Amino acid sequence: MTAKPVPVRKFAPARPLSRLPVPSAAPQLLVGERQGRWMRRSRRSAVAVPLAQRLPRSLGTWLALGFLTLSLGSGFVLGGHWQTMQDNYGEPRHMFARALGFGIDRITISGLSGLSEQEVLVAAGIDSKTSLVFFDADEARKQLEATPLIREAAVRKLYPGEVSIQLTEREPYALWQVKGELFVIAADGTVIDKMDDGRFAYLPLVVGKDANSRAAEYLAIRSQAGAFAQHIRAATLVSGRRWNLKLDNGMDVRLPETKPEAAVQRLVSMESDYRILEKDVLAIDLRQPDRVTMRLSEEAAAARAELLKSKAKKKGGEA
Repeated sequence: MTAKPVPVRKFAPARPLSRLPVPSAAPQLLVGERQGRWMRRSRRSAVAVPLAQRLPRSLGTWLALGFLTLSLGSGFVLGGHWQTMQDNYGEPRHMFARALGFGIDRITISGLSGLSEQEVLVAAGIDSKTSLVFFDADEARKQLEATPLIREAAVRKLYPGEVSIQLTEREPYALWQVKGELFVIAADGTVIDKMDDGRFAYLPLVVGKDANSRAAEYLAIRSQAGAFAQHIRAATLVSGRRWNLKLDNGMDVRLPETKPEAAVQRLVSMESDYRILEKDVLAIDLRQPDRVTMRLSEEAAAARAELLKSKAKKKGGEA
């Protein structure tokens, strides 16, 4: 049996390895491998460089200077030198502003009457350590108006170194004594200030609870005394109803609740006719319109009693 010939297949020639397609993940693996080698080299180089060489060369100098400054500053504050400097020269901001030529060189105050210039400056918070730049004019105005004797104030800063203060004071009207304390009051009875010195000693004096709100009533009564008013030292409000006058010789004058002005006019007539201020009289009661009651001193009462006895004996002998 004759064998059939087998057909020979033709194969394509083999491609070189350099022309084979490279998988897409290959470049990524190559890049990652390069990064890993670079990072390993960086770690080796960082470990190899000493720490002292990587720090700035002037770091030690700056740290030493900082420590020295901190030590000096702490000692300056803890030793009390900082507070002493502020007491003598003021706050640093004021010292700096004055050094630049913005100190307060001139102060003009208008409207003064009962207050002194020094009292106004203290109330406004102005002294030789204050600078114009950091001086708070609005706060100074509030402090001035908080002073009882000042009703209204205006404060202005005028550069480079002037402060202008305009005041409207409350007018002192009378003195009021209550519970052992003495106050200066306005016409409506408002307390202006505590009486600490003698500059308002010329004002009329009212004594007792609520006497401040009725001071105008007393002054109206006092005005009826004319020249005799200089002998009236004070007036005391009794039970909120009537007044007792205290004269400069110690005599008490009891006025009625109604028509006290007429009773004062009677008192003036008695002084003109009988010189009652020269008598040994402790009190005069004018509360009754048709009669006058007097209380004599002990000596005057004893002398009067003897006089009455002698008159009685004479009458008895004649009989």
